Amino acid sequence: MSVDSIYFSPDVEAFRTRTRRFLRGHVTPHLQEWESQRRIPRDIWRLFAEEGLLGLHYPRAYGGRELSFFHSVAYLEELGRLGNGGFRGAMSVHSYMATTYLQMAGDHCQKLKYLKPAVQGEMIAALAITEPQAGSDVSGIRCAARTQGDRYVIRGSKAFVTNGLNADFLVAAVRTGDGEGPGGISLFVVDARAPGVTRTPVEKLGWHCSDTASVEFDDVVVEADQLLGRKNAGFLLIMKAFQLERIAAALLAIGETDCALELARTYANERRVFGSAITGHQVVRHRLAELMSHTEAARQLAYHAAWLHSQGKLAMSQCAMAKLRATELAVEAAGQCLQLFGGHGYLAEAPIAQLFRDTRLVTIAGGTSEIMREIIAESEL
Repeated sequence: MSVDSIYFSPDVEAFRTRTRRFLRGHVTPHLQEWESQRRIPRDIWRLFAEEGLLGLHYPRAYGGRELSFFHSVAYLEELGRLGNGGFRGAMSVHSYMATTYLQMAGDHCQKLKYLKPAVQGEMIAALAITEPQAGSDVSGIRCAARTQGDRYVIRGSKAFVTNGLNADFLVAAVRTGDGEGPGGISLFVVDARAPGVTRTPVEKLGWHCSDTASVEFDDVVVEADQLLGRKNAGFLLIMKAFQLERIAAALLAIGETDCALELARTYANERRVFGSAITGHQVVRHRLAELMSHTEAARQLAYHAAWLHSQGKLAMSQCAMAKLRATELAVEAAGQCLQLFGGHGYLAEAPIAQLFRDTRLVTIAGGTSEIMREIIAESEL
């Protein structure tokens, strides 16, 4: 972990310890129940708010704590260490994706109306960018808003919206300009219960406790003051916010890899074959040693990207590298650790089996690994 790290002060390490204790005490005992129920109780957002975890990096004027970004780094790693993709997805989308746009582009009134209640756990936020035919290609968005006096009327579809059913509001990317391409995209805050908004749950391979929805906007009327930032300037905001989203994805994936390795180490020390623990076999010891080494390399890459972000630098390539390496490793580690469990690891209720299911999404969400490679190639070659 972060022993004698140049990135973490004693204060941040103490925060990490408190956060780990909080998560293990208030979240871990309930995760299997929430998985089977396919939902996270709304009370959890309020509980997290009471602990101050929903606004670590946001201004105090809007309920935040204005802590260093490495407090968020520690929190995201610990969230990943829970080993539940759906839970960590729901909480991170709320605090590090959807509400990010309010902080970046919202005016004071918008922040008081939406950001502050979200930080206080009174409202749940969702981000609606992806569409059935527009995923990583944000410039291909078709969901459109036409003007109607001093209002806008939104029509179109959004896909794979995390928190889509629970959300009180959605930050939605829609086309407000003529033609195609990145130039005509704007962001709006949309009341999730507004007339014309239809939310339909979708069933997934993993991430079961996270409510994911398809969202239809059927002539949804929004006021002009629900526009975030300038009209037709949404694409640049999305590209900037993607930097934080990809750092978060990398840190969460590293936490999940830590969880997989912890499960594998415990099992390998307890499981006896031919009279000795399987950690006595070189093939097992070396497999775990290699995964631990790759994890530390990915961790330091993610920390460096996080440091660049904390310094206000536009580090698109480094963020893409961190996400690519950490998420690909999470998938590999979950698979290799499951192999060590043998048949026990293939049981549906096994924690390592859930990690195996859940980590598969991390190389897709927030920009696929293929897109990350393209970003790196365009920046570095």
